Amino acid sequence: MRIGIPHFGSAYIPVKAMAQRLDAGGNKLIVPPPMTQKTLDLGVKYSPAEACLPYKLTLGSLIETCELGADTLAQARGTGICRLGYYAKGQEQMLRDLGYNARFLTIDVSHHKGRSILHLIRYMTDNAPWHEIILAFLFGMSKLFALDKIEKIVQRTRAVELEKGMANRIYREAMTAIDEAPNRKEVKKLAKHYIGELNKVPRNPKTIPIKVAIVGEIYVVIEPFANMDIEVELGKLGVEVHRTMTISRWVKYSLFLNYLGIDEWREVHKLAMPYLDHDVGGDGWESVGEKVLYARKGYDGVVHLAPFTCMPEIVAQNIMPSTKEDIAVLTAVCDEQMAKPGMLTRLEAFVDLLEFRRRRGNGRRA
Repeated sequence: MRIGIPHFGSAYIPVKAMAQRLDAGGNKLIVPPPMTQKTLDLGVKYSPAEACLPYKLTLGSLIETCELGADTLAQARGTGICRLGYYAKGQEQMLRDLGYNARFLTIDVSHHKGRSILHLIRYMTDNAPWHEIILAFLFGMSKLFALDKIEKIVQRTRAVELEKGMANRIYREAMTAIDEAPNRKEVKKLAKHYIGELNKVPRNPKTIPIKVAIVGEIYVVIEPFANMDIEVELGKLGVEVHRTMTISRWVKYSLFLNYLGIDEWREVHKLAMPYLDHDVGGDGWESVGEKVLYARKGYDGVVHLAPFTCMPEIVAQNIMPSTKEDIAVLTAVCDEQMAKPGMLTRLEAFVDLLEFRRRRGNGRRA
């Protein structure tokens, strides 16, 4: 099998590590190309007009992966109110209509997530022994957790670095090095090295950066192409960003701690209850609760990212102004019509607003 996956942030790095470690039966992972305008154009061309941006981008990515020779594709599926449940079937049919006869394998991200992923890995590795699968999985996760740990420091450093872009350069080097690391020991060593490099970045000691949380639908929050590198652009404006969702967080809770009865969203759902007392699909319930959470943590503002036509985030967007917490929220609706100059103008105006509120005394110094 030549196995392909859609591009999703840095997820390809741990998946590639697992595939290389197992390398069973001659199967090969086709690493998805980075997201580009071509990816988006393909997705838009072959998707229903009303489909959300994550559907269009992942379809475009799967088409590009098939063009590289993938004959087996892995895609997420779910149940509930979000349209994620339609992704795999709709995309499979479209790929067949385009002449790609790739077989679709799905990962259940609603129920039994860990079991679904491990069984899929075992199938794609021709029933490799479970101990080998577990070791390969842990190797991939070591890369994932290392990258997310480094990225959190990058998000803090961007806002105060004297030479803009230095933190980004170090992060790109870290991604390449960790991607090529041959074992967990080397991953740990590299993570320590690059964290040290980031801590050496010259900073403006007088700067007290604006602090903004990024919330919303998981795909547009994590995939930089989908949100036009919003974290980097906010960093250039002197904003310290905290992204509420990372792939490592999802793995930690969904694949491990949930089996111990630990609910990652219990606190967030409790905070949302006065305004929204039930799940509305996707990440909508969490978006409402996170606005309350980060207001209480003393953040200056919240950027809410939502794909156009995403009903869960539309619900959240309409509830947020009704909460009593005094924190500014900027909702950015992501679709193929969004242009970067317009996004930058809105971000600059939002940051100006947050700075004005802070000077006036309504802002926060977290």
